[in-house]
Amino acid sequence: MAASSYSAGVEIPHEKGLAGHSDADVVLHAIADALLGAAALGDIGQHFPNTDPKYEGISSLTLLAHVRDLLTVEGYSIVNIDTVIICEQPKITPHAPEMRRRIADCLAIDPTRVSIKATTTERLGFTGRGEGIACEAVANVRATSC
Repeated sequence: MAASSYSAGVEIPHEKGLAGHSDADVVLHAIADALLGAAALGDIGQHFPNTDPKYEGISSLTLLAHVRDLLTVEGYSIVNIDTVIICEQPKITPHAPEMRRRIADCLAIDPTRVSIKATTTERLGFTGRGEGIACEAVANVRATSC
């Protein structure tokens, strides 16, 4: 296999890789957006624009750590994260425990508060044709000062 991509900070060998301005880690991008949205702090594009060369090739774990720090400064703590990765290939389930650990380590939360699920689109759409993957994430945050 010539290519690989990162999903949730875990390198997953596969014949196709993902392309993006940063490392194209769709899972961490979805989680960062969910956290920013839960705290009403904008979105990943506002904080890390793909027009800024300093983010080219950057690790999405670095971006997620920045989001974690921003939430802390703004008075939020992370309660839990739920994700669903949508793709036909590669298979996600064998990598889910390590994904949970990497996300939890980055966010300084217990891995039991991170959910990773995977599904397919039964070969429908761009994910079904193997042209890319998608990820949806939901985050719960708590205001630490009211």
